[in-house]
Amino acid sequence: MPTKPSTVKELLDALPEDRRKAIQAIRKVIKANLDKQFAEGIQYGMLGYFLPHKVYPAGYHCDTTQPLPFASVASQKNHIGLYLFCIYCHPEESARFREEWLASGKKLDMGKSCVRVKSLDDVPLEVVGRAIKRMTAKKFVAAYEESVPAAAQKKPAAKKQAAARKPAASKATAKKKVTKKAAARKTVAQKPAAKQKPARKAAPRRS
Repeated sequence: MPTKPSTVKELLDALPEDRRKAIQAIRKVIKANLDKQFAEGIQYGMLGYFLPHKVYPAGYHCDTTQPLPFASVASQKNHIGLYLFCIYCHPEESARFREEWLASGKKLDMGKSCVRVKSLDDVPLEVVGRAIKRMTAKKFVAAYEESVPAAAQKKPAAKKQAAARKPAASKATAKKKVTKKAAARKTVAQKPAAKQKPARKAAPRRS
C-alpha cells in the first residue's frame, strides 16, 4: 500500500507531470491572493488551505480536531478537483464566482463547492484568484458561522463552561480557608494552659 503524502512537496512529487504543473499553477494563484491568516498543508489527503486552530480554536464542526477548511485542490482519477468551501458558505460569492467563470468563456462543471476540470487550460486562474482574495479570514468565519449554526453555538458554550468553572474554584478556595481556620482553632485548643503562680499567703497580724 503506497504511503500517503504528509507534506505538500511529497504530494506534488507523487503526481504525474501534467497534473503537477496544473496544480502548481492553481496553487500559485491561490497563495498569491490568500489572506495571511490561512495556512497551507495536507488536509483530507489533498493540498489544503485552512484556518489553523491558533486562529480559529473551535476547528471544523464536523471534526473539531481538523482546522477549519477553506479550499483544497486534488488530483482525482478523471479530473482535477478544486474544492471551494470558502464560497460554498457564502451564496453571494458563489453566484459571483459562477458568473465570472462563465463570462471567461470556460466551461463550468461545478457542484455545491467542487469545480471539476480536465486540465489547466480549463481554468480561468484570474477568476479563482479574485474569489480567494475577496474571501478574507474575517469574512469567511462570519459566513461559516452563519451557514452552520452549530459552529457559532460553540463559542457561547465555551464561555458558559468557563463561567461555570469559576464559582466552583471560588467554593474550593473558601473551603480551604475554612479548613485552615478550623485547624488553627484546634491547634490553639490543644496547647496546655499556662501555669499560674500560686498566690502569696497574707502575713499573720500581730495582736
